Amino acid sequence: MKKRLVCVLLPALAIVLELLPWSAVLLFAPSASERVRRTCSYFSLTPFGYGNFGPLITAVLSCALLAAALWAMIRRRSSKVLFPLSILALIASLLPLLLGVQFYGAIGALISALLALEVWATRAGSKESN
Repeated sequence: MKKRLVCVLLPALAIVLELLPWSAVLLFAPSASERVRRTCSYFSLTPFGYGNFGPLITAVLSCALLAAALWAMIRRRSSKVLFPLSILALIASLLPLLLGVQFYGAIGALISALLALEVWATRAGSKESN
C-alpha cells in the first residue's frame, strides 16, 4: 500500500510544480544583443506555440500517470502501464534541454527529479509483482 501511495504522490507533486507560472521557460530576442526570459505554466500553450513541446507533453503525461496510479491504487493491483508511462513523462520533461540549458529552469529540474523517482518507484513495484 505504501508503494502505491508513493506512486500517486510523486506525479501529484509534479503536477503541482507544473501548474506554477514559473515552471516552463521561454527566451525571446527583441534585438541581437538582448535576451528576455519569460516563464509560464507547463499547461500553457504558449511554449508549445513557440516550439518548446516538452512542457505541455510532460503535463499531459503526468496527468495520465496520476490517473493510472490512482486506478492501480483503487484496484489494489499493480499496473503494467505505470513504468512505460513514467519513462515517457521523464523523457518529455527533458526535451527542453534539446533547445539549450537556458530553456530549462530549476522547477523543471525538480519536475524531472520527481518523474525520475516515479520511474524508480514503478520499476521497483513491477519487479516485486513478477
